[in-house]
Amino acid sequence: MAPLSWRHHTLIQSLLSRGPLKEDDFFSIFSQLTVKNSGSRQQQERKLFNEFLKKINAELSFVQLELRACRNQYDGHVYYGVVNNVEDDQSKLGTKYTVPQIAFYKGIVDAIMHDAEGEGCIFNTAALNIRLETQVLGATDSQSQRGAAQIPPAFKNFSMSQKEKTLDQLVNDRWLCSMPEGKIGIGVRSFLDLRSWFRTNEVPACEVCNEAAIKAQLCPNEACNVRLHSYCLQKKFSGQRVERVCSGCGTRLQGSTVKEELVEEISNANGSSQKRAESSRKKKRRPYPEAIADIDTAGDDSPPMSKPKRVTRSSTRPSAKE
Repeated sequence: MAPLSWRHHTLIQSLLSRGPLKEDDFFSIFSQLTVKNSGSRQQQERKLFNEFLKKINAELSFVQLELRACRNQYDGHVYYGVVNNVEDDQSKLGTKYTVPQIAFYKGIVDAIMHDAEGEGCIFNTAALNIRLETQVLGATDSQSQRGAAQIPPAFKNFSMSQKEKTLDQLVNDRWLCSMPEGKIGIGVRSFLDLRSWFRTNEVPACEVCNEAAIKAQLCPNEACNVRLHSYCLQKKFSGQRVERVCSGCGTRLQGSTVKEELVEEISNANGSSQKRAESSRKKKRRPYPEAIADIDTAGDDSPPMSKPKRVTRSSTRPSAKE
């Protein structure tokens, strides 16, 4: 295989220097590097893009690295980043975080994963109150005094101010993310790096994409364990005017059976038909000469008489189904 060109190196360097990038931003960098040499069609450019990534990963595999794509479960956007596939103690030496900080981070991720509501987040206060001792006791014998004796002093002395500083640092480095209402969620770098870790720790998977369902919609049936990402749910039922039901138990899922764009179109049609009806009533009340003047000045801008009728019928169909 031919060595990587300067274009390949530029793509890798863009991720290493900037961190994870949205798919559109990363593809834009690729287009600027190759648009003069490749064709102009988007399909050909996308094929060349995939070939570039395949060649880069073939070379990065020698150093246990991977250029990987993941989807941010909070906004649905796809991100690209370079991740380390080695999880031994030697690879951990490359991180800037201390052992207590890593334990604190793992405690936060573990608390978010076990959120029974599938919200994918916890309150900031709950994150700060996580005890690092539980990370050690979970890996040792928690029922014996020997486990408590093995807790490092650095864990016991990890103060609240250190937790606050570490939390801010984890958010800035995008291992975690800050959410509204004072909540903390999983960062895009964690979605990239912890894919295998999520599977090892038996995080419930999405019924559609089979990826860890950290932020997901749960089946209303409490006896059913089915989870679905919001974007997977939208993709599964897009273009289908069928009832959204759980594939596991048949329970009706939350949300309308009509797409959001269609709902907005129907509401706009209803609003416009109501405005036309009001204007027509006002015209009938006015004297005859004024109505004639309105017709003469309307010209081609006035809608045909059949158009409001078609809009009214289309707007009443969903209400009849309901």
